[in-house]
Amino acid sequence: MGNGIGMRRAPCSWVFAVFSLMAYGAPVTAQEDPILRVDVRLVPLLVTVKDPSGALVSSLNKADFTVLDNKTPQQISVFERRTEQPLSVALLVDNSGSTAKDLKFEVDSVVRFLRTLFDEGNPNDSVALYSFNYQVVKQNHFTRNASSLDHSLRMLHGTAGTSLYDAIYLAAGELQDREGRHVMIIVTDGGDTTSSKDFHAALEAAQLSDAVIYPLLVVPITNDAGRNVGGENALTTISKFTGGRVFLPTLGSALDAAFADILRELRTQYLLAYYPKDVPLTKNRFHSIEIRVKSPELRILARNGYYGEAEQDYGADGSRITVRPRENAPKPVPPKMEPRKRNAANSNLQEP
Repeated sequence: MGNGIGMRRAPCSWVFAVFSLMAYGAPVTAQEDPILRVDVRLVPLLVTVKDPSGALVSSLNKADFTVLDNKTPQQISVFERRTEQPLSVALLVDNSGSTAKDLKFEVDSVVRFLRTLFDEGNPNDSVALYSFNYQVVKQNHFTRNASSLDHSLRMLHGTAGTSLYDAIYLAAGELQDREGRHVMIIVTDGGDTTSSKDFHAALEAAQLSDAVIYPLLVVPITNDAGRNVGGENALTTISKFTGGRVFLPTLGSALDAAFADILRELRTQYLLAYYPKDVPLTKNRFHSIEIRVKSPELRILARNGYYGEAEQDYGADGSRITVRPRENAPKPVPPKMEPRKRNAANSNLQEP
């Protein structure tokens, strides 16, 4: 994209229509000095749990989970096992010059994945297709039309440059407007070479969009000397911090198996959400989140935090924030994400 990316987004967390504070919750007024009145809504968390063998665990109860916001325990207000909230999947396909030889085989696996995705799950699940080389092109708006996506994929061809970070940054901006769960799947063979955005900007954009990221690093070369290990490490970090995981498949059946693993994880996610309560503020707007379960041998995959309030917003050290539901509020039900205001700067994204 060169220097054409000029998107700016204000930090924001998920906004749930059924849990709007105007209707259900009210921030606590600062009756004691450390408690501040702020406009904060529920914080949602998509969580995957695995046992020591790597098998998915989908039978835990609300009481099995503990959530900490900036190291302070929180009360879970929403709990949904095997959540069926609709999926918005941003599918990013690398069509840089280095992928030219293998792109057809990658596309074959992607098409099989899409047909399975649409055959199962929520009928409102949808996919947007982005290709990236020296520029980022949105090939398809969010759709359930597998044939249209198939056609766009078959038209891709490899050419110079890899604007991976730009692709993540731009796709994350468009995911922010979507209802339900946000997922980004990246099919690539390595690192970034031509982005105007860097790793940190891409990671922040992903965290602001609440996207779970699954990179599929197709690595026909297995020795480190022929691979972009730096790019692999960057994508491993992004996936870890957003609650996803990285795959390193070869072409064919291994790539198909990676897509199948992603589908299984998406179908067995837990949805947790909480009102921040007595959360200590720091100079950093990024709030760290830790999720624990009673069984220490289980492994948790979830995002590591969100962007929220900071000390400098109120000019006081040691400040804390609390949001609690009103006394006669209706019982919470599984949330529906409210669309956010579209950022006009997204027009910088190239479309065919």
